Amino acid sequence: MTTGAVSSPVVPSGEAWRGLLWLALLTALWLSLIFCLPAIQASGVPTTAHQLAAHGLIALGLWLGLERTSLTPGQRRVTWLVVMIPDTLWLAIAWSAAINGVFHTDASSLPLLPSAIFLPVIIGAPPLLFSKRIGQVLDAMPASWLVALQLYRIFGGWALAAWLHGALPGAFAVPAGMGDVLTGLFALPAALGAATGTVGGRRAATLWNILGLGDFAVAVTMGVITSPGPLQLIVPDVQSIGAGAYPGVLTPAFVVPSSILLHMLSLRQLRRLGRAEAERPQTETAPRAAPFL
Repeated sequence: MTTGAVSSPVVPSGEAWRGLLWLALLTALWLSLIFCLPAIQASGVPTTAHQLAAHGLIALGLWLGLERTSLTPGQRRVTWLVVMIPDTLWLAIAWSAAINGVFHTDASSLPLLPSAIFLPVIIGAPPLLFSKRIGQVLDAMPASWLVALQLYRIFGGWALAAWLHGALPGAFAVPAGMGDVLTGLFALPAALGAATGTVGGRRAATLWNILGLGDFAVAVTMGVITSPGPLQLIVPDVQSIGAGAYPGVLTPAFVVPSSILLHMLSLRQLRRLGRAEAERPQTETAPRAAPFL
């Protein structure tokens, strides 16, 4: 699917809202399914699909982005492996730790789950935000890709179904689940906006990134204050996600830091595009919109 050259500073409203409507309908059907059949969520299948979808889309998107650069085939392979080997190892370690109960609050005196959330961001952000090679990839990749990639966030609505079944406290599940669903839903119109290549489209994508990061700030905060530990301020009737139970704990242990890094990359890309646009001679014609998919 591609968009043509657009001179308007706004997202094509008809296409964006139709897509949003269909995506909202499919999301509602999915949430209804896992609510009516709680055994689906208890089996861990949705969580497994969530993790693998995020990991697979990151791997595919990176490779497609590298193919658009002027790098040699060998340089593309090395760059892809340098990013994906640590990401794959991190997924495997987080998954194994979750299955074996390592993230349970009574399993260790160390804050293992907060470490799983923040350490990958602390370690991964500097090379992703300052690497010249990654900058080349971002310049070659359509801005819509890094936004549309996070359509998988709609699957975070599992927290709402868990809350309705009494498996998660509402203080955590409602803001976290709603924030994820809204971020996933609005990824579509934001990606369409970014694909127009206009100032308004980039602004819409930037605001969407801020929404997604704000969702994580709220979710992590509520997870901490509702989970056993020195920072617990709310003692719910049921265990919160910070208690470390599998499979729900895989969401903060893997998907959250992955998504934070994707937001950072998208903001870097949008900033580079804005600078390139500002430096382009005024006599040049408006750029053609980048392909959405």
